Amino acid sequence: MPQFARYLGIDYSGAATPMSSLKGLSVYAATPEDWPVEIPPPPSPRKYWTRRGLAEWLAAALRHGPPTCVGLDHAFSFPLRYFEAYRLPPDWSAFLDDFHDHWPTDGDHLYVDFVRQGWHGRGAARSGNARWRRMTEERCRAKSVFHFDVQGSVAKSTHAGLPWLRYLRQQLGAGVHFWPFDGWTPPAGRSVIAEAYPALCSRLFPIEKRNPHQHDAYSVARWMQESDANQTLSAYFHPELRPEERKLAQLEGWILGLA
Repeated sequence: MPQFARYLGIDYSGAATPMSSLKGLSVYAATPEDWPVEIPPPPSPRKYWTRRGLAEWLAAALRHGPPTCVGLDHAFSFPLRYFEAYRLPPDWSAFLDDFHDHWPTDGDHLYVDFVRQGWHGRGAARSGNARWRRMTEERCRAKSVFHFDVQGSVAKSTHAGLPWLRYLRQQLGAGVHFWPFDGWTPPAGRSVIAEAYPALCSRLFPIEKRNPHQHDAYSVARWMQESDANQTLSAYFHPELRPEERKLAQLEGWILGLA
């Protein structure tokens, strides 16, 4: 019996502003019975999703829809070194609030680079070091969340996306389980939002006619669908970590699918 009735794979772009129509934002949805299909944005003059539009749609979809597993392609938190450098409490919700105070990248006309360059916000008071990496990034050899302006970087998408995680948390409250911050075991019947890393699964499926953004979103949705069908998804919610590693990962976050 599958744990979820729907699977959403989201490839996430940090380009331009939250109101910009972005080719790099792609959403695919699957069910236990049906392969993933692309979900277009609601009808509007914009051809592609915007970050604001996606967050608002996702809040409504999770509030009114069936139990859903969402795989979102950007980091959900920062390395321990960041918390230590700024003397932040080991609390993820407090981290999201503090980050938004300094990096308000959900403003309608704000680019991430506006904050990076000091034109808006207070990013200089909460900057990181590209040598700082989360344990999950070290495990799968992913780039640091502070490694900007290089191919394959998730730094910009992470800095653009974190305020929208805060928005979803405020909108949905206990109705959604943010994994693993709310615990390693998602309650039955509850939707889950988890960090995904398409590089772990995108090569498992033929790309067909999809562009890279579409294929990443498709692959995440299909991997979750197949893992739930063969009863392995629940095991991925419990990666093999020592107690001290598990405690750290509940602060830094963990990539779903990384054992």
